Amino acid sequence: MNVLLIGGGGREHALAWKLKQSPLLEALYCAPGNAGIAEVADCVSLDVADHDAVAQFCRDKAIGLVVIGPEAPLVAGLADDLEAHGIAVFGPSQAAAQLEGSKGYTKDLCAEYGIPTAAYGRFKEAAPAKSHVAAQPLPVVIKADGSAAGKGVVIANSHFEAYSAIDACFTGAFGEAGAEVVVEEHLSGEEASFFVLVDGESALPLATAQDHKRVHDGDTGPNTGGMGAYSPAPIMDETLCKRVMDEIISPTVAAMKARGTPFKGVLYAGLMIQDGAPKLIEYNVRFGDPETQALVMRLKSDLLPALLATAQGKLHGVTLDWHDAAALCVVMAAKGYPGDYQKGTEIKGLTEAAADPDVEIFHAGTKRDGDRVLATGGRVLGVTARGADIAAAKARAYAAVDKIGWPGGFCRRDIGWRAIKR
Repeated sequence: MNVLLIGGGGREHALAWKLKQSPLLEALYCAPGNAGIAEVADCVSLDVADHDAVAQFCRDKAIGLVVIGPEAPLVAGLADDLEAHGIAVFGPSQAAAQLEGSKGYTKDLCAEYGIPTAAYGRFKEAAPAKSHVAAQPLPVVIKADGSAAGKGVVIANSHFEAYSAIDACFTGAFGEAGAEVVVEEHLSGEEASFFVLVDGESALPLATAQDHKRVHDGDTGPNTGGMGAYSPAPIMDETLCKRVMDEIISPTVAAMKARGTPFKGVLYAGLMIQDGAPKLIEYNVRFGDPETQALVMRLKSDLLPALLATAQGKLHGVTLDWHDAAALCVVMAAKGYPGDYQKGTEIKGLTEAAADPDVEIFHAGTKRDGDRVLATGGRVLGVTARGADIAAAKARAYAAVDKIGWPGGFCRRDIGWRAIKR
């Protein structure tokens, strides 16, 4: 089977690396890809916003499955347009992608179907949003309604901070994503990431994970797209996983079907766990980044048949096997991230760093310039290692990090601290 993978980040490199191992795979294409993906796939120049061009490419290359990595093409309806051409797609329709494309949509769905989540309000103007905030206990969470690439969320510890976040949304800091604001009750507890494959009716849970959103050690500094992750998440025991399926995932899958917008793809639930009870923070409609990097290192089974079964509505009865070992991913980012950062700095030592067979370095924002690898993005590398437990995986990952010569980059040094502390 020929497969087209859409995207060019660390998540897509991890997916490409795993798909490349499938005996079912004949050719793997990626648009646009990156320097790391180019080692396992044929990177092609394709405007993914031109849906007709993508469909034509699929016909020309006899693509049997398109795997859409990022949320933006899903929210833009790429899956719908490809399926209209008879092309199998792993990823939800535009209507179903509203679960990530609009936080307010998801909050309303939770309210209608009794799915546990934080109390909230939706606002299209700054004044009523600020009036609502004034009556809320602090801290309070301000979210741009639309997809803002992992940003657009502020946990405000003062009313001034909350008002500033609201103004930022309505004055265009996040583009169209900030046209509406969701104000949420602040949930306390421990966060976890829960992934399931969904084919419209059936849902298959994947391994659990936890990520680190804050930019600096000790979970301090601004939120980012993710500075590291590990799997499994110790807090997510069998009992809690069952509660998440029964109280959050299954009602969501049923609700989407009842609304005539069945969800097909991977559903990523960001959870807050307090006193053993899960609440939904938000949904993403694609694999997490950097959680995917840790997940693929633990997945024993062939990923391609599971993605194809999801796309074809034939997920019932599919099972996946996982390594008992843990995996941990350390994100190396360009200095200045998540603010302004320098591009074009050279990264050295990648071959030496990946010499350990239990280490993989997944590229995100990179490109090749002859024999050199250059940083082109904010989050640039995902140094990922497998170990007997989280502590062993962490030690192996940081040993690899220390072999990478990149003065223009930085990373957190405490990824996995919560699991190890337990």
